[in-house]
Amino acid sequence: MPLDMIIKGGTVVTATDRFRSDIGIEDGRIFVLARNLEGAPEVIDASGLLVIPGGIDSHVHLDQPGSPGIVMADNFETGTRSAAVGGNTTVLPFCLQAKGQTLREAITEYERKAEGNCHVDVAFHLIISDPTPQVLGQELPALIEEGYTSIKIFMTYDDLVLRDRDILEVLAVARRHGALVMVHAEGYDTIKFLTDQLERQGNTAPFFHGPSRPVVVEREATHRAISLAELVDTDIMIVHVSNRQAMEEIRRAQQRGLAIYGETCPQYLVLTENDMDRAGMEGAKYVCSPPPRDVDSQLACWEGLQQGVFEVFSSDHCPFRYEDEAGKNNAKGRRSFRYVPNGIPGIAARMPILFSEGVSKGRISLNRFVALTSTNHAKRYGLYPQKGTIAVGADADLVLWDDKKKVTLTHDLLQDGCDYTPYEGMEVTGWPVRTIMKGRTIVVDGVVSESRIGTQLKRTLPRLKTY
Repeated sequence: MPLDMIIKGGTVVTATDRFRSDIGIEDGRIFVLARNLEGAPEVIDASGLLVIPGGIDSHVHLDQPGSPGIVMADNFETGTRSAAVGGNTTVLPFCLQAKGQTLREAITEYERKAEGNCHVDVAFHLIISDPTPQVLGQELPALIEEGYTSIKIFMTYDDLVLRDRDILEVLAVARRHGALVMVHAEGYDTIKFLTDQLERQGNTAPFFHGPSRPVVVEREATHRAISLAELVDTDIMIVHVSNRQAMEEIRRAQQRGLAIYGETCPQYLVLTENDMDRAGMEGAKYVCSPPPRDVDSQLACWEGLQQGVFEVFSSDHCPFRYEDEAGKNNAKGRRSFRYVPNGIPGIAARMPILFSEGVSKGRISLNRFVALTSTNHAKRYGLYPQKGTIAVGADADLVLWDDKKKVTLTHDLLQDGCDYTPYEGMEVTGWPVRTIMKGRTIVVDGVVSESRIGTQLKRTLPRLKTY
């Protein structure tokens, strides 16, 4: 039997199974699962290790333009390098359509940035900020047909917010063509109102980012997004849910039989609003939207992960350097939290944090961990069964995971383009010791291959209830 690589002696774990098996790989795909395989030029000993599907992070921001003078810390090389270090083999970044720009122009530019610079595979979501008749009637249907099968819309931010009528129009196109819409659910007008009030009161430190967008702002927008999706009868994914009230809105919708899905992120499990209340501008390192909440919100997010309210766990990696006038600690940001770039790095820390806090501490099962970090992303975003599982014919995207290895998170360890990690000093149990993509090792013991073999993926239509 001709094989290029054999992974021997590991415990294979998928979203549903756990078993001892060797894995035979040929031409970048899994060719055979059996014991006592022989006859490959490369044999990797996985004794004592778990072998899991490569991580899929379906919510990352890379090389994305922002406010004037602000520069994102990661391009496609550094961002995908960090992803690979953290056990990921596929990431789904966002392609942002600027106002006045066509979707075709936007995706062409992002693909140019990614070409030849990716350590892992990438597939793009489309952010729609300017839903003109041409975009909705011609460009978006054509791009969905070409494999760009997920769309993101924002209910806040000056340059991105869509009003309800625009949201309905986007949802209707997605419904007709079988695409999935991701929703950033925070209320634009309420945030502007509260921000203006806080500034008039002199409350301008990074900590006040949280009070400018409290739980009720996220809950209201979540409820409104669900209502609009119900009206159009289409599936939506509410992303980066941070608290109990928003989680319960999604759960109630699911209990009523609506096709509403949820996502949460590491920051909502291990950070709180107190992290934004650090001396000087240090709190800016933790400013993201929605903001970290309180301990009860953390418990609610765990509840959502355990009960299936949240079916994917993503990083929302959105990195800005701290000691940089083009980043967090910029001159305008020092005057008011309004100007602190929203977002934190986390692409490499996502899987280790969930494993350590979830599996190692008994909150979730090992199979649930695989589902939340890989399989469900592949199913929901049109990559399954090519990605997200360990099965004959699937891409040989695999991670050798040491479930007993203890690691202290530091910025240097994570190898992104930022200059800090919000998880500095956190000890985790469980770590990826080798990352394999399409049958080639891309990371071993933290050393990243310079080959940059990642490709740009086109996807099938996602698995939706309403299409």
